[in-house]
Amino acid sequence: MKKWLGCLAVCMSLFVPGLSQAEDAQEDKEIVSTMEEVVVTAGRVEEKKKEITSNVTVIDEEEITNSSARDLGDLLAEKGIGHIQKYPGNLISLGIRGFRTETHGNDLKGHVLILLNGRRAATGNVAKLMTKNIERIEIIRGPASVQYGSAAMGGIVNVITKQGRGKPTVFVEGILGSFDHEEWSTGFSGKFKKFDFSGSFTTQSMDDYDDADGNKFQNTGIDEISNCSLNVGFEFFPGNRIGIIYTDFDADKAGNPGYMSMNDLDDYTDQENESIDFIYEGGTPNGPFSWMVRYFDSEDEDKWFDPVTSNPDFWDDGIPSESKTDQEGAQAQASFNSDIFLVTAGFDWVNYEVKTTWDPKKTEYDNPSYFLLAKTRLFDQRFIVSGGLRYDEYDVEVKEPAGRTEDDDNLSPRFGVAYLVTDYLKLRANYGEAFMIPSADQMAADYIVWGTRYLGNPNLDPEKSKTYEGGIDFSYGFFNSSLTYFYTDFEDKIESVAKPGGISTWENINDATIEGVEGEFSFDIGAFFGWDYEIKPYASFVYLTEYEDEESNEDLNYTSDLNLSYGITVSDSRGLSANLNFAYTGEQKVEDWENYVWPTVDVIKKGGFTVANFTISKKILDFNKYGGLTLRGEIQNLLDKEYEYVKGYPMPARSFFIGMRYDY
Repeated sequence: MKKWLGCLAVCMSLFVPGLSQAEDAQEDKEIVSTMEEVVVTAGRVEEKKKEITSNVTVIDEEEITNSSARDLGDLLAEKGIGHIQKYPGNLISLGIRGFRTETHGNDLKGHVLILLNGRRAATGNVAKLMTKNIERIEIIRGPASVQYGSAAMGGIVNVITKQGRGKPTVFVEGILGSFDHEEWSTGFSGKFKKFDFSGSFTTQSMDDYDDADGNKFQNTGIDEISNCSLNVGFEFFPGNRIGIIYTDFDADKAGNPGYMSMNDLDDYTDQENESIDFIYEGGTPNGPFSWMVRYFDSEDEDKWFDPVTSNPDFWDDGIPSESKTDQEGAQAQASFNSDIFLVTAGFDWVNYEVKTTWDPKKTEYDNPSYFLLAKTRLFDQRFIVSGGLRYDEYDVEVKEPAGRTEDDDNLSPRFGVAYLVTDYLKLRANYGEAFMIPSADQMAADYIVWGTRYLGNPNLDPEKSKTYEGGIDFSYGFFNSSLTYFYTDFEDKIESVAKPGGISTWENINDATIEGVEGEFSFDIGAFFGWDYEIKPYASFVYLTEYEDEESNEDLNYTSDLNLSYGITVSDSRGLSANLNFAYTGEQKVEDWENYVWPTVDVIKKGGFTVANFTISKKILDFNKYGGLTLRGEIQNLLDKEYEYVKGYPMPARSFFIGMRYDY
């Protein structure tokens, strides 16, 4: 740890002289720091980045538009946020700092939390969240259980949909591409008097794809993916708004091919994620008080169809394997914000009901919680001290056919400091704890499957982590950079354990240590020289110096030592925008399920790879008050590399796309 803290100190000493030189060179220009940017995720209310003590990354609307990604998973892979597990058939999980989302089932079983407009998205499959109608994505790396509860160990990703502002606009877009890809979108956004509205609808499909070796990977196509997003509101009093947010994702007949070496030609999945939010946000006019109340309801469902099986009579009835999670919840919070203090107190409640066809049971999670977040600004608002506490109660129940009800609780603390050396240079340090509650099975199961009795352990502790981090942020108009060191102790990992008498239960048995460095930078050459166009190289990385299981002293599986994203963006004021991006995923140890021979699974080393994507768009016609027409081109896997995020599942070869968009 000492060597990395020393590294941060050296970096700080290098930044300070450069700052004074930059100020001299640019003293006649208005300097805008991205640390003045407002974010809402870190403290659940609007805060400037310069006052946040943890490592926060923001992907704005321009970056989303310049990306070739169609869904959140591909976007985060392109940005190098962390480790990606991607399968054909619209299935992606995300890893941050050695922890991952839960791909299947409810998000309480994950270690990275996905939010939709500040509440739990009820899924760990980040391919179910599309990029249309998104205003920005805010990412907190590291623990965030104080703010959002269970599962926020490695970090949180908050997807924020657009809210209508300004003159109403509409768009229509069509894209055609390799492997018979078709995509059609329409949307609108704006504000009329006291009403605001924003929405989009997208549908897309594709056939089976070829890998970079020219081999067709059959059953990788998707009949149709449709996505609808709607955000409407009414400001009945200045600063007081009631709103409704509706989202729907639906994938029909997404191929589920199995390994390339044993390709299944007819398995497929149907997927859905649907939600609705009712929100009231308000505050005193020009005053220090603000508040928010929300109720939300969502459903996440996956169906797996296997037309050819050892039990054809069952499947001929059209009955698939199914996992369904119903989520219901509420949030209420109030804040006081003055020049010196920001205090937010609130209540969260979330209830999950989970039903699967492969287990003879139905489970329920009930989780009320209470939190207090506070921050003080000292010494002319240059020294920030923040902290918080959260208390979670949770009840778990196995309802069918037999089981028990168990309960437990957890207290999560957080503490951080930040010091603004100048308006452009910030030092920060943060300590946080996070947890993941045991599942209903793990605590309360009592049922028999195939001769094995599964018996829950009511004495289980939550899985927990303690994270220490320190960092430095520098933002000066055309140049932005950030460097963070982190160290995490992960304790009480829950594992399945076989007991005498044909009993299977769960115990807290494993610990792990994760240590590493994160960094990012961008430099706008055009702004530096005063040009009227942007030329901006950028890079970000995550380098894990240690990710070790403390019992076996072996590196953690499915964890890359290095994730790197770099590239260049070019744009002008005449409607031209282009982006070239390279994303490197480092080597990792994986279990070789493709060549599995019972009863053991070999652990092998999977090599690293780089994926390059290129996008370019240009406004070709301007109809003045009647809108304009933009031509867009994309090349995915530009270098035609053979690569796979999961062993045995190669990704598509070089792919070309061309599209047209009309904006009015």
